[in-house]
Amino acid sequence: MRLKFLTTVLLSALSLSLFAQRLTVASFNIRLKTSSDVGNLWENRKDAVNNLIKYHEFDIFGIQEGFLEQVKDMEAGLPGFKYIGVGRDDGAQAGEHSAIFYNTKRFEVLSSGTFWLSATETTKPNKGWDAALPRICSWGVFKDKQNGKKFIFMNTHFDHIGVEARRESAKLIMAKAKELAKGLPLVLTGDFNVDEHNEAYATLAKSGFVQDVHDLSPIVYAPNSSFNGWGKDLEPSGRIDHIFISKPFKVVKYGILTDTYMGKFPSDHFPVTAQLNW
Repeated sequence: MRLKFLTTVLLSALSLSLFAQRLTVASFNIRLKTSSDVGNLWENRKDAVNNLIKYHEFDIFGIQEGFLEQVKDMEAGLPGFKYIGVGRDDGAQAGEHSAIFYNTKRFEVLSSGTFWLSATETTKPNKGWDAALPRICSWGVFKDKQNGKKFIFMNTHFDHIGVEARRESAKLIMAKAKELAKGLPLVLTGDFNVDEHNEAYATLAKSGFVQDVHDLSPIVYAPNSSFNGWGKDLEPSGRIDHIFISKPFKVVKYGILTDTYMGKFPSDHFPVTAQLNW
């Protein structure tokens, strides 16, 4: 009996240790709130967005196209979560947020900030290179309360028009990541508006600093493209939403989550997610 008891205790301790080393990260372009999305209004799909996140138990994740009202709706609908990040138009509340949501029971924010993707001015709102819109990257240094380890999480949304802007933004992101991380492990998420065959993607994936979780994962669930266009632009493959990591993170599994509700899509993008081990 004593041996059985000790074995049970040891297995329980091992299980808790493994749990403390695992985290679920994600990137989710939630689609901005606009009256032009007839049939897919934010008011009708915000619960589906929040319920998807809760069911799949995201620990920390980046969103794109989240305007202030949407970010607040998500914060209200995700008990125990808070976010960091500012609006790209004024550095406060106006415009798209590349917000990072995190589980407050598990993570503590040690520092955070936002920089603009630009060749001339990264500290205040402006458009960089040939971009159609101001673009930002929000970041935070987090402490995992379960194991005391620290890491940096960065989240961005590259321009949808500017080819040069996307190429140069990738270079800037890498430079800033190395500057801000200061040796900490990195998770980088975003809607990069380029697929895995693009030069800007290669700047990141082949940087020697970060790698694509899709390529590292022993289990890949990718039944279709990460962009769906409300179901009208589905492709058999192709990813413009990506998650990159640095060492010592290890990938357990990767997925494009194709959840729907009543035959409708929570967003015109699917969230991409990965389970990581330290």
